[in-house]
Amino acid sequence: MTARLAICVDDFGAAPGIAVAVERLASMDRVHAVSCLVQGEGWRRDAPLLSTLGPQIDCGLHVCLTEGRPLSGELADVWPTFPALARLLAAAHLGALPRAALKAEIRAQLAAFTEVHGKPPRFVDGHQHVHHLPGVREIVLDAVGSINPMPAVRNTGRIVGPGFAFKRAVIERSGGRALEGLLAKRGFEANAVLAGVYDFEARDYAALFRAWLHALPVQGTLLFCHPSATKEPSPADPVSAAREREFRYLSSPRCGEDLAASGVAMGHVWRSLSETTTRDSRDK
Repeated sequence: MTARLAICVDDFGAAPGIAVAVERLASMDRVHAVSCLVQGEGWRRDAPLLSTLGPQIDCGLHVCLTEGRPLSGELADVWPTFPALARLLAAAHLGALPRAALKAEIRAQLAAFTEVHGKPPRFVDGHQHVHHLPGVREIVLDAVGSINPMPAVRNTGRIVGPGFAFKRAVIERSGGRALEGLLAKRGFEANAVLAGVYDFEARDYAALFRAWLHALPVQGTLLFCHPSATKEPSPADPVSAAREREFRYLSSPRCGEDLAASGVAMGHVWRSLSETTTRDSRDK
């Protein structure tokens, strides 16, 4: 059976170069989903581009709780600025999150996406995977479950290599596997597998990408990336150099050759995880 792959560009709205990268990669059939930061300085400016991409590109909400400022007054009263990831992780696992205020914030981010884009997100995920944290995932799924049609949710419970096994394990065990179970139980569409995890320091992104292609299982895999067409590193963006490296490869003829050689089928990968689990058991 042929492995299926969808490539998702994260952080749309954070900087102009990301929108340029999305437009270029979409024209080359090398992006199938775009995840949007509605607190980003460029969200309202760049959002009109999304309507020109066509139905083959899914547009989703990149829930953010670790960078910038809350959109809701309720959470802003508690957190005038978002906490760093380490602090959020600790609070989530200690059961110390301001849950009522977080509910208001998730609603506000969903509303901001819908107001500007003109329709609800096709999927929802989290900046730095915050959507899977305990105390957050339940709020996200309740909010997403009330939308009709119900958006898909990024599954972080099964991540394929290469390398960076410790980082992949942290993501899976900090909430990814628990989220995966809830997605299957509650009937959400999701990606069966996730790829794209690395430390942003690796210089040879092409080698990483080819290794991800080699590691793809038959079940649908979502590969998330962070390309930007801006060539000048930004002191305000610690991964700006990585963004440029990713775009350089993803927009190159070599990427097209690697995809063709891998034999993967490109396109949407959202499926019911309960159906995927049943099918996988039957195929074994």
